[in-house]
Amino acid sequence: MRYTVRVINTDASMPQGEALLDAVGTAFARLRRRTMQAPVDPPVGPKDLKRNLVLNIVDEATEVDTEMTVGGLADHLLVDPSVASRMVSDCISHGYLIRAASQQDGRRTVLHLTEEGTALLSRFRHQQRQAFEYITRDWPEAERLEFARLLLKYSDSTAKLPAPGTSNRPPLPPVA
Repeated sequence: MRYTVRVINTDASMPQGEALLDAVGTAFARLRRRTMQAPVDPPVGPKDLKRNLVLNIVDEATEVDTEMTVGGLADHLLVDPSVASRMVSDCISHGYLIRAASQQDGRRTVLHLTEEGTALLSRFRHQQRQAFEYITRDWPEAERLEFARLLLKYSDSTAKLPAPGTSNRPPLPPVA
């Protein structure tokens, strides 16, 4: 199989200052889509993106000892509850999630990863690392590590954002 690599920005063509910050939005929009094109083993399947989102959100809730419901998932994904319900049903029918009674409120049904779901999440993370290594294969090692560090810092900063569906958003910074 032959891959064509197209260089979008070299150091000379990289936007500067405000133009650089403006370009971030466009970069995020194409990042996930193009990352999916990186050759990984096993190859990424057509439903893997949605399953990855669902399993990661359920896993993150478990890490902070929070229960995740279909409604909570819909809030996190900013989708209609019926969309989240279909995504969850797909994961349940393939054995990646189970529904269980809440230990905090027996009237609620919460989501838990199965062993198969944990294994699939591990596979997704391995594929993501393969994609990162492939995409940055021509970068100096120091740049790869610095980008990884800054990307994790950026991701960690999103934890300070208000929970989806809440109205306690801080004011936007003034536009210069």
